[in-house]
Amino acid sequence: MKNILVVFTGGTIGSVAADGIISPESGTSFQLIRLFQQQYAEHQDIRFDTLQPLQLLSENLAPAAWPILIAAIEAAQPLQYDGIIITHGTDTLAYTGCALSFYFNACPIPLLLVSSNYPLNHAQANGVDNFICAVEFIRQIKSAGVFVPYRNPQHTTQLHQATRLVCSLQLSSDFFSVQGQSYRHFDKRQFSPVMQPMPQTARRSFPLKADFSARILMIKPYPGLDYSCFNLDAIDAVLHDLYHSGTACASSEWGENHSLVEFIKRCAQRAIPVYLAPALKSVDAYHSTRVLIEQGAHTIWNMSIEAAYVKLLLAYGNIDGVENIMDFMAMDIAGEHL
Repeated sequence: MKNILVVFTGGTIGSVAADGIISPESGTSFQLIRLFQQQYAEHQDIRFDTLQPLQLLSENLAPAAWPILIAAIEAAQPLQYDGIIITHGTDTLAYTGCALSFYFNACPIPLLLVSSNYPLNHAQANGVDNFICAVEFIRQIKSAGVFVPYRNPQHTTQLHQATRLVCSLQLSSDFFSVQGQSYRHFDKRQFSPVMQPMPQTARRSFPLKADFSARILMIKPYPGLDYSCFNLDAIDAVLHDLYHSGTACASSEWGENHSLVEFIKRCAQRAIPVYLAPALKSVDAYHSTRVLIEQGAHTIWNMSIEAAYVKLLLAYGNIDGVENIMDFMAMDIAGEHL
């Protein structure tokens, strides 16, 4: 008998579609377990406890929701379970996966976040398949860490390490890991490793408070971005997303208000650090990237933007001093580094 805690938070997997509107409904959460029992012959071997600390569509989630979720899990005494499954919406799935990964970095049991691309009563919904994968992982593998099982249409289910999951592709509900490399494949109720096994890093416990800073500004680049629009009055640090090649505009050719270099100078005048991610560390780098680093930006190497953002929120909620924060960001505590 496996004991599993299921934590419902809403999302599409806990919603129904009625009159052209998809919205959470409390009874739908438990429909997931009913459907699982209908499709899973050995369901008598699984004992579920349930709780529902949140009920929202995940696009409405803010970092202030994560301490509520964490507190609910801790109050349930997680070590009495073989594993924990958290249902979640898809829009902010990658961010919550990172939040739980970093906070529960020393937890010895698996936590799995399960979502659905459609409400469960939709013929193409993958929610039950994802849930079955989560249950099987707890039964078969039992590895510590936070994971996300997800089946893209026309593909087998993939198990993703939560700190390497990226947000869904635009105009689709497909999910992938950074560089397209998931943790394991799941097919016919069997797990198999990825083609090239990911290097194993030694786990290092890092105790953290569930304190996610509300004073981090994340900026995404696009042609014509005007940095003069940003108010820095309530900001402790800036995380600047980069193009796929690890670059952003370092030129003043089209005006200083479009130059990240000039924005870094403006931040420096107010003692606001600027962090850059994602970027792969290599011998060669674009000239624009070198200029940004020489101007004083701090690069967060070899980590997704989702992981960098959430880890930075925790860093500024738990650690003092930029040097100490950079040491923390460089430390692999939940498999976030490539």
